[in-house]
Amino acid sequence: MKDFIGLNGHTVQFKPELYQPTARLVRDYHPVEWDLGKDTATLPEFPFAKNRVNWDGVYGSWQKHGWTTNACLMFESVPREQWKDIEKDAEAYGRTFAKEFGPSGARKLVESIEVGNEPGKWSDADYTRMLKAMATGLRAGDPKLKIGTCNLTTGKSGDYEKSVACLTGLTDLIDVLTIHSYAQLENWPTWRRSFPEDPSLPRYLKDVDDLCRWRDQHAKGKPVWITEFGYDSTTQPQEKTGDFAKWVGVTDEQQAQWLVRSFLVFSSMPVERAYLYFFNDDDKASLHASAGLTRHFQPKASFHAVSHLQRTLGDYRFTRSVKSEPEIRVQEYRHASGNKIVWAVWTPTHEGKDVEITLDGVPGKLTGAPQMPLTEKAKEIALPKQPTPNSVKMTASGSPTYLIFDGAS
Repeated sequence: MKDFIGLNGHTVQFKPELYQPTARLVRDYHPVEWDLGKDTATLPEFPFAKNRVNWDGVYGSWQKHGWTTNACLMFESVPREQWKDIEKDAEAYGRTFAKEFGPSGARKLVESIEVGNEPGKWSDADYTRMLKAMATGLRAGDPKLKIGTCNLTTGKSGDYEKSVACLTGLTDLIDVLTIHSYAQLENWPTWRRSFPEDPSLPRYLKDVDDLCRWRDQHAKGKPVWITEFGYDSTTQPQEKTGDFAKWVGVTDEQQAQWLVRSFLVFSSMPVERAYLYFFNDDDKASLHASAGLTRHFQPKASFHAVSHLQRTLGDYRFTRSVKSEPEIRVQEYRHASGNKIVWAVWTPTHEGKDVEITLDGVPGKLTGAPQMPLTEKAKEIALPKQPTPNSVKMTASGSPTYLIFDGAS
């Protein structure tokens, strides 16, 4: 899971040491406008952007604190009409960026990149041109650099995503397919979100499934990364007027539970990584404005819950779904050494109400049962009883409990 759990950061605002407990993978929104300015034909003098941000200092500090960086090269931060020659300029920029920052480049600071974030305002034809040109340059600059797409959809392109049709004939240039997915139960004016396992959600898990199926047919073997998902929780009152007067957020407890459960559910799907949105927020009652793990850089309940997930399952890998029912979900994770197993157990409902359950066929002796915390210190709970060597009797809730078994075969 330490190679699965990711976090969205943002350039000079991200504090790599603060978020160390939560993840080791970080995705950066890298504004190409900072590098190229208004003259796309003239390359920056890396490691400095044209606005003088030192990427060696930014990404170097992240690497120093143990982070693996995925840079989302937001070419769309430069308006389409300002690109003097898309093919020539984007190829040259990609080649230079890869030579400078790629894993076998001069500075070895960036493991992977994405060609664009949400370039919905660009036409499909222009995105295809940009993708081909920049990916060609990146590949030539450092063949070891992983190249990802922008936010994809298997349907038609929209304001925030590009259709997989844009990849026609280009899949050999691409290493990773990326997607943004939010548990959106309603759109404007409420933007109401729901718990990750909600069967009434029109998209969320379905969009990811659809992309994975498309991948299996058209880009076999390419990993899928979920590069944005998340929930907003704020302490501020509802706005009385404006676009967000009817916006609906979630509680801090729900944000913590639903983020952790999303990571668990995503890990059971044929995807390689999931990066949550966002690292920090300023506590505003509007869309994407309170999605942080910290609030004014102070840990929220979700910070502690995700940190605990990392500590508990970081060295474990998903192996199978034990139970996937409307009232109970159990997923199995095996330690890298092979002799320890964890069962993550929770109630996949909105309320997350307590459910008494006896689990049969357990894989060994129960040695621990920590529950997802909402504070820095995980709550101590009594070890569930084992009525027989092959069963466990416990209370499950909306906050996952991790049943740790030793000596498993």
